[in-house]
Amino acid sequence: MKTNKASVTTIDQYIAPFAPAVRKTLNELRSTIKAAAPEAEEKISYQMPAFTLHGNLVYFAACKNHIGFYPGSSTVTGEFKKELSPYVCGKGTIRFPMDKPLPVSLIKRIVKFRMAENLRRAETRQRGA
Repeated sequence: MKTNKASVTTIDQYIAPFAPAVRKTLNELRSTIKAAAPEAEEKISYQMPAFTLHGNLVYFAACKNHIGFYPGSSTVTGEFKKELSPYVCGKGTIRFPMDKPLPVSLIKRIVKFRMAENLRRAETRQRGA
């Protein structure tokens, strides 16, 4: 069953049409993010699942052969570059292969790093206001 991505308004709706194995991985990623950032809010942004906390935190999406995880460039090309070397990465993108387990502990650390980044930015903006 295919869903028009433009009509998706919740993460549950986004995940529902995928094959069971993909749904399982997407739900595991979602749970991992929620465990690392329980105060973060879920939303759909750019037609994909996103979490926000003091601004955009992370996004994720199912692709044909991988799960895309989008934590931003400071994470991928900076802080976690060495640990992410086994994965195909772009400027702010990590591709987790569908046929391998998710690196749950690494994902949690990335999300916590992004939370700290966002909090620092929010505090800086607040002081400047």
